[in-house]
Amino acid sequence: MFRKLASFEPYALSLMRIAIGFPFACHGFQKMLGWFGGLDGHGSAAALGSLFWTAGALEAVGGVLIMLGLFTAPVALVLCGEMAVAYFTQHAPQGFWPTKNGGELAVLYCFIFLHLMTSGGGVWSLDGVIHQGDRL
Repeated sequence: MFRKLASFEPYALSLMRIAIGFPFACHGFQKMLGWFGGLDGHGSAAALGSLFWTAGALEAVGGVLIMLGLFTAPVALVLCGEMAVAYFTQHAPQGFWPTKNGGELAVLYCFIFLHLMTSGGGVWSLDGVIHQGDRL
């Protein structure tokens, strides 16, 4: 039975990529543009050009690219690094455990992007369409 389920892996990878990219992009738009309540729940955005705004830009653009499965591996590498930096600069100083320091999402995103970096975008991706005839 599980062997048959394994045949769905490429599709599950694509679904996971889309499901991860969407909320990640939303976090970026929240920081960058003040959407979805913004930073304070009243629509405020990070100052243009600030480190927080830059993180939001990476998240918004990177999240959309991840959803589309376009340049999946290099984008996932950058976003994995961003989440590692976010965790160690913003969360870890508040305590060791992610459940106490609020860093669960940063850790999860970091390792999911690490996985996407090595596995690619799956069958439902623009990368797959672009490289359809390529063979390794």
